[in-house]
Amino acid sequence: MPIPVFLIEHPKRRALFDTGLHPDCQHDPVGRLGERMTKLFKIGFRPGEEVSARLEAIDRDPKRIDLIINSHFHFDHCGGNELIPNATMIVQRREWDARAAPDIAGPHGFNPRDFELGHKLRLVDGEHDVFGDGSVICLPTHGHTPGHQSLRLRLDGGEVLLAADACYFCETLRQRRLPRYVYDREAMLASLDRLDTIEKTGARIFFGHDPEFWRSVPQAPARIRI
Repeated sequence: MPIPVFLIEHPKRRALFDTGLHPDCQHDPVGRLGERMTKLFKIGFRPGEEVSARLEAIDRDPKRIDLIINSHFHFDHCGGNELIPNATMIVQRREWDARAAPDIAGPHGFNPRDFELGHKLRLVDGEHDVFGDGSVICLPTHGHTPGHQSLRLRLDGGEVLLAADACYFCETLRQRRLPRYVYDREAMLASLDRLDTIEKTGARIFFGHDPEFWRSVPQAPARIRI
């Protein structure tokens, strides 16, 4: 399955939506993720695929990324936060609070090594206009985790919705087929209803981990234009 990271270049600042896996997963996945996770997932992750290397390949300095917008705190979405040392992290307050709840954090795969790294923190409640001009909106899509968020982009040619794990695959949205591990099924179904409504207004949905869909998406250094 693809593990996407998005670079958003705005006149004001540069932002990443999610950061992918930590480089330790390339050579010591058990040490990084633990036996339980490595039994659930087979990691295919090679040197040069970490977020810092991908940025450098397109002449972007990881130290000069201003913002990390984390969809949620699972290892494949915030594992690369460490490689973006000077950014402010934007996360839903509900997700941040959940990371300190023992009955939620451990059972749902939150690892503080991925996100408690000393970044400046911007906690948001609900929808949040990142740059104040309506072009990049954090959209709460709770359910997969307590404070999951997607990202709504209004571009010159139309609208894009980066769903992350609110919608793993195309069939997740079309058939309401939820993944096995979900924090709140009813909340996730409600989030899918919201994504469906947004799609019907003309937005293009970028599904979180859909291999077939990702074969149609240009990869860096190409830019996505609509």
